[in-house]
Amino acid sequence: MGYKNFWILLLLLLSGVVLGGFVGDLAQTVPWLSWLGFGQSFGLDSPLIINLGVLVVTFGLTIRITMAGILGVVLALVIYRMI
Repeated sequence: MGYKNFWILLLLLLSGVVLGGFVGDLAQTVPWLSWLGFGQSFGLDSPLIINLGVLVVTFGLTIRITMAGILGVVLALVIYRMI
């Protein structure tokens, strides 16, 4: 049963982050909800490219954490506790 619960938790957390980020982007245009879009981005500004002649590998990662994303994660944890 613990195995199933881990996947449900992971799915809920990912959904909370994605939906929270979406809400944060939409809320930036509304003056009284603009605080939901406040956040910080970190990661690689430009991708790391490794050219091996025959194979070119590109690495890149940027994570953006917003207030709406944090609220989405908290809401996902509350929903998980209620299940």
